[in-house]
Parts: sequence; structure tokens; C-alpha cells
Amino acid sequence: MTYAESDESDAAKTEHPIPLGGIGCFGERLKEIMGNTGARAFARTCGLSEGAIRSYLSGETFPTLDRLAQIAHANKLDPMWLAFGGAAKQDEDAYAYVPLYDARCSAGSGAWNERSRVLVNLSFTRYSLRKKGLTPADLACLRVDGDSMLGLLDDGDTVMIDLSRNTLEGEGVYVVMLDDHLYAKRLQRDFDGSVHVISHNREYREIIVPKDRLAELHIIGRVVWAGGWMV
Repeated sequence: MTYAESDESDAAKTEHPIPLGGIGCFGERLKEIMGNTGARAFARTCGLSEGAIRSYLSGETFPTLDRLAQIAHANKLDPMWLAFGGAAKQDEDAYAYVPLYDARCSAGSGAWNERSRVLVNLSFTRYSLRKKGLTPADLACLRVDGDSMLGLLDDGDTVMIDLSRNTLEGEGVYVVMLDDHLYAKRLQRDFDGSVHVISHNREYREIIVPKDRLAELHIIGRVVWAGGWMV
């Protein structure tokens, strides 16, 4: 029996069991879970170096099993999904449920129903809420009535409000109680301390709450998410 010599290595013929490049590769899944988070911040969350994360993103290297588990654990993901892809990537504790109340917040002339009840719980990934600095227990959803915010919030849209952000922290859209009515409006503070209550629909006039009457403007929470049908 004779053996033929060769300069070829068996390693060169061995394909990595997990795709490192192309559609459906590990790097693509990593980009998906990172979202808008930068490599440095994401690496810090996972307890890894920024260089390692960038190497995984580019497909140059693949994490060892312990690092794969480290990334999955930090982001509450299924390590098998992270490695191979598939249908389910979150573990069973990955979703938070935010109540949708039957009290419709008026963007025109509606009223607040103090005996509101929960219609349904809307599910959001804990990962997406955490990225925005939101705590599930502080969140509630309402539906919009009216057309004063048309173009930004349409009639029937659902808005999520952060109940913990019930003071004016900067220009933004808030749900406010004014004259016993609940409104979704843009709030803007003026240099003299007054607050402008602004409708997106220019057919509605702007309301100015003077500084000495701000106690009458009850901020329920800041709108942090909005959703509605596109057809």
C-alpha cells in the first residue's frame, strides 16, 4: 500500500457547521439583535471586547461556545437560534405584556373614562423595551380619538405611554389631562415658563398654559410608541 503526499490540509476542506457569511449567517443574526446599538455598547452588555463583536459581525471569526452562550444570556436569547437561526429566538420570558385600556384618549374632544378596563394585553419583547430604557410596569396603552394630531397620530391608532414620565422633560408628545379631558398633544416649554399644547393638525389652534396655571395641566405620561394600520 502506498500513500500519495499532498500539501493540502484537511482543515481547508472542513466547512464550519455554522454559516459565517451570507444570508442567514451568524453575523446577520447578531446585527438583528443589536439593532441601533453600537458595537462598543453591545460588547459592554455582553461582557466582551468591541474587537470580538466586530469580528463576529464581519464574519472573520465565530465565537466559542462559552462566548456564544454569554451573548445569548445577556440578550435573553435561545443559544441554538443565535447559532443556527430558526423560528424562535427568544426564551419564554422574553415578552412583556402592556395593558390596552378601553379609555380612548382624545386627540380632539374626547373624555376620560375613570372606570376604564383592560381590553387586552399587547406583547412587546423585553429586549426592545430595555433598549429604550422602559420598564413594563410603568407602561399603558390607549387608543386615539379625533384628528387633531392627524399625520402623526391618526384616529384609532394605539399609543403607549410611560406613566413614570409625568413631568415635562423636554419637547415631545404626551398624554395630558386638561379640563377633565384626556389629550395626546405635543408639549413645548417657552422661555417664560409657559407650556404650549400643540396639535399636529394645523386646523386646531395652539393652547398656551401660563406658568401660574401649570398645576391645571396634568401630565399622565409621555408617548413612547404608536401603532396603527397603514391601509
